Formats: sequence, C-alpha cells, structure tokens
Amino acid sequence: MGGKAGERTRRVAILVAILILTTLLILYNSGAGQSSDPPFRVAWNHSVRLTDLKKWAAKDDYVAVHGDQRMDLRCGHCALVSSSSHVLGTKAGPLIDASECVIRMNDAPTAGYEGDVGGRTTLRVVAHSSVYRVLRRRDDFLVDPGGRLRTIFWGPPKKMTRDSKTAVYRSVQRMCSTHERLSCFTVAPAKMYRFDHLFQLETGRNRVRSNSWLSTGWFTMVIAIEICDNIVVYGMVPPNYCSITKGPKMLPYHYYKPRGSDECVTFMQNQNNQRGSHHRFITEKEVFGHWAQQYNITFVHPTW
Repeated sequence: MGGKAGERTRRVAILVAILILTTLLILYNSGAGQSSDPPFRVAWNHSVRLTDLKKWAAKDDYVAVHGDQRMDLRCGHCALVSSSSHVLGTKAGPLIDASECVIRMNDAPTAGYEGDVGGRTTLRVVAHSSVYRVLRRRDDFLVDPGGRLRTIFWGPPKKMTRDSKTAVYRSVQRMCSTHERLSCFTVAPAKMYRFDHLFQLETGRNRVRSNSWLSTGWFTMVIAIEICDNIVVYGMVPPNYCSITKGPKMLPYHYYKPRGSDECVTFMQNQNNQRGSHHRFITEKEVFGHWAQQYNITFVHPTW
C-alpha cells in the first residue's frame, strides 16, 4: 500500500510541476512580444514640422465673453505652475510670485499652498469640464490680488461659444459679467481646430482618429509661448519619468487632492488606452521638450 501511495504522490507532483512550467512558459511568451513602451507614441516615420508659435496667434483667436475686451496680455517672464504634487515642498512660492506673470490651470488653488505655489494669478486657463468647479469657488480662483485677472475657457465650439447657448457657457457669461476685475475669453472655434492641427503637425497623429483628447496643459503651454518671452514651468515631470524612476513614485495627480489618483498611473493609463478618448500626457510632454529647445522654456521641480 505504501508503494502505491508513494507512486501516486510522485505522479501528482510531476503533474503539478508540468502545470507550473507550462503556465510560466505561456506567461513568458505572452509578454515577450510586448513592448514596454506605450502603444501611443509620436509616429515613427514622422518628421516634426516646427511651427513658429510666436507668429501662430491671430487677433481673433480669443473671444471676449462679456463686452469688447481684447486678449492683449504680454509678459517678459512667466511662471507656469502645474497642478502636479511635485510642487509640494519646493518652497517656490516667493519665486513664482516674483514673476511678471503667473499662469495656472483649471481649479488649482493657492490658498493654503502659497509657500510652494505662490498666491498671485495673472492668467488661468480653464477646461469646459472644470467650469463648475471653478465657479463654486470663484472668490478663490477668479481674483488676483495683484491686479486684473484674465481667464481663458476652452472647450468644443458646440459648448463654448455665444451661439451654443449651453448651460456651461451661460454660467460663464453670468459669472464674468459680475466681476469687474476679471477679463474672460473663450478659444475661438477656428483656433480650436488649429490646436488639433498643431497636434498632428507635431506628432504625426490625427487627434480624432487616434482617440486623443488635448489636455489643459497642451492649451496652456501654447498660450504661454504666445504671450511670454521666457517661461519657467513648475512641477511638470519629463516624458520618461514614470518609466525610468526607480523606487516608490506614488504621488497624487493633483497637489490639492491628496487622496486622488496616482500621477504615474494616470499618465500610463491614458497613454496606453486605445479604447475611447484619452489624454496623451506623455506624448504631449515629448512635444513640450522639443518646444523647450525652440523657445525660452525651463522646467524645474523636477529639472529636465
């Protein structure tokens, strides 16, 4: 009996070993053909066509929401403050506030974070999807203690033009008409299409066919190049940060949402996902790197 039991045990052990080896072989082969690079990249055969963004702007690119104001902001030195958690602990606030112009995005606050991000805001660029979050705290986001604040709202023309009559645009109109020291603009429809065309020129990818959404960072960087002679970008990581940085990288995507999604997870999920429309944050940063060589752009915290 002991001999038969031992034989059965050996057979079971052999079968288990074969099963484990087979599983490992399948997993190895399934991963061997996969690249660690995100599937959405700048087209491999694409030759970048440099666009002179200093001459790219036109006088009708930005449409006043209220009255007949003009988007005539021009600055020598600009601080572009990202919403990344990398700005926390930098103590860069005084340096940011010392800049001639300070540019922020969406509903990124300053109250409580002044030591790291400063307190002034000269220009805020707001996506249509962030309008209501900004309006809920308009006294925090739409006031500049140093003077007149300009806000540029961007979004699909069907939502963000005077003719659209959407709830989001009407809310923007009401808000802008009640703030005397606030100048509000939307991106003209023709300019929105040119932003798409610029993406294709720089990446070789059609934005719509590649299921890509342009980020507020894309709009803000272009606008900053248009109006600023020199730009220092605070808190934006380089395109290869999430793939080469070793050790823990768990940082919230937004510095003001400590329990929000992880920055690198957000970047990689958007970059890799081919179903539905997604921001291509890493690809955009590759383009920003090219622009930094063409224009006076410096990245700090981290430096790249």
